[in-house]
Amino acid sequence: MAVHFHEEDLPGDVFAPGAAIAVDTETMGLITPRDRLCLVQLSDGSGDEHLVRFNPGSDYAAPVLRAVLADPARVKLYHFARFDIAAIRHYLGVVAAPVYCTKTASRLVRTYTDRHGLKELVRELLGQDISKQQQSSDWGGPELSEAQRDYAASDVRFLHRLRDELDRRLAREGRTGLAQACFDFLPARAELDLAGWPEVDIFAHV
Repeated sequence: MAVHFHEEDLPGDVFAPGAAIAVDTETMGLITPRDRLCLVQLSDGSGDEHLVRFNPGSDYAAPVLRAVLADPARVKLYHFARFDIAAIRHYLGVVAAPVYCTKTASRLVRTYTDRHGLKELVRELLGQDISKQQQSSDWGGPELSEAQRDYAASDVRFLHRLRDELDRRLAREGRTGLAQACFDFLPARAELDLAGWPEVDIFAHV
């Protein structure tokens, strides 16, 4: 298992065609148009993680990364897809779909708890522990520490295994179709966020 670090784009032929890719992002904050995209993390579940760092003033051209993210034959696995899809759409200009979101799946099957963070999911479903100490660190600095790199890699390291376990639970509870409908809507939910409806439920009565 290794963490590979890249500047501004992926090298070519990193991932096999059609393989599902776990995806996460690190930004300067939580307001997408204001807080620039600094890092995109990816893994195909084989044991290696790839980190693509964008510097201040980047044009986010990244043709290889954009092609991987926009590939309609490749499922993208996220934890809280809504945020990552919006950041990728805003900065890289592609819709990174089709989508699987482990947080959404967790909310549909783990109705016995309100704890749906990645750390909690990995602990309960996989019996492993991950550190979140670097979650609020400065991702825009000139150098990323080893602790930051390992934290960023851990955000995609477990998503394939989580999907397998969550799929079993969705099937057991008869909610596979409902989950897929939610996943299919997430790119539109991200577009609503970017268009100015971040906290508004447009389906609500009031």
